[in-house]
Amino acid sequence: MKGMIILAILATLGIIAIDFYRHRDWKKLLISLGIFGVILILAGLGNMVRSVIPIFIAHFILIVMAWGVLLLYIVREKLYWPIIFSPLVTILLFVLMERVIGSGGTGG
Repeated sequence: MKGMIILAILATLGIIAIDFYRHRDWKKLLISLGIFGVILILAGLGNMVRSVIPIFIAHFILIVMAWGVLLLYIVREKLYWPIIFSPLVTILLFVLMERVIGSGGTGG
């Protein structure tokens, strides 16, 4: 699984590089790399929601959708910001749930 994730990251960087080589569009390159960085940060933050399986599954699906939107932006130059930042909703939901309910494991 880790190997597939690394290959997907490298493939995405390769697609971004090939698109830049063809079009020489610096703005599109920087936007693509910035969005890719945001998606990777949100994917890394998703490890904290792993304790609540339904939220983790929703977060994983939203990360995959955001990644797909990045590839769609590279191909069609159409950007969907709400889908890119949708994994942030699951993280905020998890933090809110932890604040309201608590961890459940601590007790005296």
